[in-house]
Amino acid sequence: MKRIFLLSLLAINLFAGAAQNNNADMEQVRKLILSHSAITNLYVDKVDEGRMVETAIKAMLKELDPHSTYLTAKEVEKMNEPLQGNFEGIGVQFNMADDTLFVIQTVSKGPSEKVGILPGDRIVTVNDTAIAGVKMERDEIMKRLRGPKGSVVCLGIVRRGFNETLTFNVVRDKIPVNTLDAAYMIAPKVGYIKISSFGATTHEEFRQALDKLKLMKMQHLILDLQSNGGGYLKAAVDMANDFLQAGQQIVYIEGDKSPYAEFNAEGKGQFQEGRLVVLIDEYSASASEIVTGAVQDWDRGIVVGRRSFGKGLVQRPISLPDGAMIRLTVARYHTPSGRCIQKPYGEDIDYRKDLENRFNNGEMMHADSIHFADSLKYQTKRMKRTVYGGGGIMPDYFVPLDTVSYTKYHRELTAKGVIVNTNLTIIDRYRNELKEKYPTFEKYNKFFEVDDAQLSILLAEAEKAGVKYDEELYQASLPLIKVQLKALIARDLWEMGQFYEIFNTTDETVMKGLEIIQSKDFELAPDTKGKQRQ
Repeated sequence: MKRIFLLSLLAINLFAGAAQNNNADMEQVRKLILSHSAITNLYVDKVDEGRMVETAIKAMLKELDPHSTYLTAKEVEKMNEPLQGNFEGIGVQFNMADDTLFVIQTVSKGPSEKVGILPGDRIVTVNDTAIAGVKMERDEIMKRLRGPKGSVVCLGIVRRGFNETLTFNVVRDKIPVNTLDAAYMIAPKVGYIKISSFGATTHEEFRQALDKLKLMKMQHLILDLQSNGGGYLKAAVDMANDFLQAGQQIVYIEGDKSPYAEFNAEGKGQFQEGRLVVLIDEYSASASEIVTGAVQDWDRGIVVGRRSFGKGLVQRPISLPDGAMIRLTVARYHTPSGRCIQKPYGEDIDYRKDLENRFNNGEMMHADSIHFADSLKYQTKRMKRTVYGGGGIMPDYFVPLDTVSYTKYHRELTAKGVIVNTNLTIIDRYRNELKEKYPTFEKYNKFFEVDDAQLSILLAEAEKAGVKYDEELYQASLPLIKVQLKALIARDLWEMGQFYEIFNTTDETVMKGLEIIQSKDFELAPDTKGKQRQ
């Protein structure tokens, strides 16, 4: 009955829209409803009506664009959690090690920390149900750990040094989901902020980070939006507002059936002066591109990295009675200079293979492999520099993908979880010893080095995972592997911010951004050749 009501509701809306157009539209709506009625009432076998309706909706949306989608109620809930900024649960960061939930960190002042659960503990039962050694799916484990605020869950814990299983009753609570991964002084007078996505709390997190860094004498900022897939439009507009002057346009949207709308800066931002560098890569999308495009078009800062993803379609969420949702594209994002952020799509374009094609065409390694028609040239608003449309944001300075350290051997280690599992083993065995030897991150960062004993753990994990050893490729990737392990260990001993403080020393885009922002001749002069700087 619920599915019948759902289809009826859709039909009513379709009729209402069609009535405003013409009789031809009404005929198409009648065809859809009659087809549904015929199948459900006359078909030879029993029909799964819910599945049929969902299939029909998905098929209709597939004809439109790559980003108009249908989400089930469960998918909606899962999608919203990181954007809304919190969920209700026990408050631990964990990973799976040998089919067992391994606690990496407890959330500060969270439910698990309050009852005495410690990093390194293994959760083996939830309300007397075994979750270790039974090949339970990760989503199923998450479902058992999460629950309404105030509800109690009984956890069985195995801890090093104790023979018996420990029992803890944890009162679930709201757990914050942070979108800001790191904020620290990367050099004298230069701050660094890493944003992983744009959610409900992003702007407040960003402003708090700015305040903290200003107290540390920050004058200039590197904003890292690499691999940031986007999120809320409002969060992007609020962040761009911190950089721009009053009245300067941040983004405008328009569509065939959506009225033109623009978003402008209010001129009350927290970082309107000082040098600004924005870092992007091929996975920076949507809200990330809005911020980057506004900064570039107003000549407010310099963009460094590789061409962004090119996701510039505006989705309107349409909630359905059973909790499902249609995310329907209703408009396109445009930067202040008029560039459409969305990259091309259609029947003749394999949209899903775009990044793979960019790699194969050499775009990730060589700026000269990127060619644009004159029709895609635009000018920045203030200094009339040449920028390019055609999908995504082109950086002012190109940084090629590192293909030296990221060897085939390293890719296999990553794909099969070898590096992560090595880190978990090291943390499990040596956490207390490391904390005693390096009581502060500063001391750890200065003196700790991954040694042969720890690398032997990696090689053993690789063999167990079926990664064939290659001496030449191993040696080529070894410096990167050591830095990754050092950064991961730091993350588990302290926080995510410490991971980036270490790992960024090997990130060529971050290092290029730092070089540019510290340059004596930092400027936003027009590029007369119309080519990317390298």
